[in-house]
Amino acid sequence: MDKLTPRGEQRVLELAQQYRVSPDAVRTLLWAVIQGGGNMAQFNHPELGGSGQWMAGGMTMVGDMFNSGLRAQVDGLCSTLARDLNGPPLVEPSAPAGGGSGGWWPAELGQPSMSGSQNGMRYAYFPQVRRLAVEGNGGVTVYDTLDHRLGGVSQQQGRGSTLTFSSQHGTVAPEQLPVVSGPDGQQSPHRAAAPAATPPSPPARPGKEDVGEADIFAKIE
Repeated sequence: MDKLTPRGEQRVLELAQQYRVSPDAVRTLLWAVIQGGGNMAQFNHPELGGSGQWMAGGMTMVGDMFNSGLRAQVDGLCSTLARDLNGPPLVEPSAPAGGGSGGWWPAELGQPSMSGSQNGMRYAYFPQVRRLAVEGNGGVTVYDTLDHRLGGVSQQQGRGSTLTFSSQHGTVAPEQLPVVSGPDGQQSPHRAAAPAATPPSPPARPGKEDVGEADIFAKIE
């Protein structure tokens, strides 16, 4: 399990006091929300009614199904934690288990909350550092997910098949996001600087060696 940043530890204590639960219960929900990409969480904690489930903008279920106060408490905590994922990192990035074996993405991204593959393309989402890694066309490209909280993935057919992800803002494709790094050092289209125009060469100034034969004969005459 990844380690919380100092900001993450502070936030856990603040929310534990605000919602009158233990820090351990808040940590349980935090990991669950991270694993759900900020859009859902599945958890199991005695203070939270045992097993339960939360979905952003949807239904919240707890083990004590008739306890509406507990449902509101869990919904408030999960919604707040999901919003906090868009702020300063709450979790320290860590290398994949086994010294990075089995991880095709850059090790500094840590462990993804969501990964998979479709039609020859692999993807991994890291909400704690707001990064999306996509492997295809012979290399790995890392994107900045900005304030998007990515959820399910689908394969869009048409003008060149591409991956699209659900977000709280709708659907988003990787090529709509800024590029952090790519296999060929590419940059995001809206971040790349326009190439500087080459200044025109100044007109050549004739020297002695540029005097034509006609001028020579004119001087002799």
